[in-house]
Amino acid sequence: MEAGKFCFAIDRGGTFTDVYAKCPNGKVRVMKLLSEDPQHYSDAPREAIRRILQEETDKTLDSKLPLDTELIEWIRMGTTVATNALLERKGERIALVITRGFKDLLFIGNQSRPHIFDLKVKCPDVLYEDVVEVEERVVLAHEQCQIRKECQRVVGTTGETVEVWQPVNVVKLQNDLKRLLDKGIKSVAVVLMHSYTFSDHEVLVGIVAKELGFSHVSLSSEVMPMVKMVPRGFTATADAYLTPHVRRYVSGFASGFKNDLQNKNVLFMQSDGGLTPMARFNGSRAVLSGPAGGVVGYAMTTNKTFPGKPVIGFDMGGTSTDVSRYDGSYEHVFESTTAGITIQAPQLDVNTVAAGGGSVLFFRSGLFVVGPESAGAHPGPACYRKGGPLTVTDANLCLGRLLPEYFPKIFGNTQDQPLDCEKSLAQFKDLTAVINDFVCGQDGGKRPAMSVEEVAMGFLRVANEAMCRPIRALTQGRGHDTSRHVLTCFGGAGGQHACTIARILGMKTIFIHRYAGILSAYGMALANVVHETQEPCARVYSEDSFSFIDERFAVLTSQCVTALTKQGFLPSQIVTEPYLHLRYEKTDCALMCGPNTFSFETNERTQPKHGDFVSSFFAKISQRIWVFNKRSRNYHR
Repeated sequence: MEAGKFCFAIDRGGTFTDVYAKCPNGKVRVMKLLSEDPQHYSDAPREAIRRILQEETDKTLDSKLPLDTELIEWIRMGTTVATNALLERKGERIALVITRGFKDLLFIGNQSRPHIFDLKVKCPDVLYEDVVEVEERVVLAHEQCQIRKECQRVVGTTGETVEVWQPVNVVKLQNDLKRLLDKGIKSVAVVLMHSYTFSDHEVLVGIVAKELGFSHVSLSSEVMPMVKMVPRGFTATADAYLTPHVRRYVSGFASGFKNDLQNKNVLFMQSDGGLTPMARFNGSRAVLSGPAGGVVGYAMTTNKTFPGKPVIGFDMGGTSTDVSRYDGSYEHVFESTTAGITIQAPQLDVNTVAAGGGSVLFFRSGLFVVGPESAGAHPGPACYRKGGPLTVTDANLCLGRLLPEYFPKIFGNTQDQPLDCEKSLAQFKDLTAVINDFVCGQDGGKRPAMSVEEVAMGFLRVANEAMCRPIRALTQGRGHDTSRHVLTCFGGAGGQHACTIARILGMKTIFIHRYAGILSAYGMALANVVHETQEPCARVYSEDSFSFIDERFAVLTSQCVTALTKQGFLPSQIVTEPYLHLRYEKTDCALMCGPNTFSFETNERTQPKHGDFVSSFFAKISQRIWVFNKRSRNYHR
């Protein structure tokens, strides 16, 4: 840390924005602001920085003028902007550019039915509003194929041979893209057949689109060069849909500082738990930007106190609760579905349930219902003095589990009022009267009336059970004993529910860090800067391929190291983590596997020089395994 400069780590959540700041004199400042408070400020992270600088330097800083960055060393930030845009479908207007004959491919999807016994199946909405079909066709060459054409044959990046049956019809493409511009669509996702191995046609389409004036073009071969066109297409459309929205937010945030934060170390948290420069922050890698900071925070703090013990992270915020598991290493998934959209990108394995402090309480047809609707930050819970509905926060307040004197006094017109207990209690009395009218009408009026406290506790029991389900899925659902885990509780509402959650699941140890209320922000201060490259591959994992794997890992590593050294890191500060995506022959389900440094075999050349990837695949070594994808992940420690 440079002398005389401030460092800020910020988590902009759905309800609160949490800030962890290191001051030049070694002092640590912690601050919470409502993420949305349009009457008092336009951007919560920037307002928090302004307030801390003003209070620590004793200089008045006008909120309407750009902030001076001379006293700022770095800013690290995670945000739910991309997640909320995907959930609420408030991203950019986009169109899909796809190979002719496949315009309905992403609408059809993979035909999965999450709730197989539902009588009425509702297809998820697609993100694009128009489709352009490109007259082009590339096919994989098969010697057994009896269709013979005189065409160009090219060896793709995976080593597979492709046949170019039809080049791109540029004239028709230009006319179709002009039609999109006339409709006001400025962002497109380009998804062509077999572009994971032969990307020339996608690159050409991208050049034509940019020359015509499209502001953003997402090529599936660049966003996620992976086999399987459907998830690759979903990822490209998500990137085209979210990236302009994310960059508008980032630009708006930077515009509140002098020189738009140029030449300043500003990093954003990605879904995989690594930080990336502001200019590289994109939509498809930002979906778990906020929760990822919390995973890094509890992993690096809990592991020091309970070394060797598996940990469950329980992050209960205002809008939702995020649950994850850590057992010595981060658990990543390569493919996940959010709001009906499947995204192929490395993400921390975080399960989210729509039950947080701001989840709205309902009484419907004799049932206590919690969420998924959230009061958010505006208007917020009833006790926030903005005329909001009853929420989980109000239930905890009525039961004395939430003490107003320890809660930030940031409410009311003057932003210095505490929580309004009387308002919460009054609304609970009204709801209790409605519930008792229903209850007393059941069983001939023999059932006793409920008190306000019983009603509040009933809603908390429903919320607690909803939050236990993802924990069981991460532990019992994968063969782990839940009771052997440490429950790390954090987030603004986590401490109010930790003991009950642990009791229900049979867990005996709860860890609450001193910065539990802002642990996601604190985790960003501890996180590594990550640069990741990857390329597709279609080889058998065998001795014949080991030299090729080593060679490609060397190339990917060089790319990562070069990118990080350009950011100012020394080679001695960079650590490389190689991964292979492995799958059984004749299957399409691949697992992201890191190497073990030992081998089960005794032959001299039984593994690549980076280690044995097969053992981490948890499979019999005698089975033949195909290499699905190569990945190199570097980070600054």
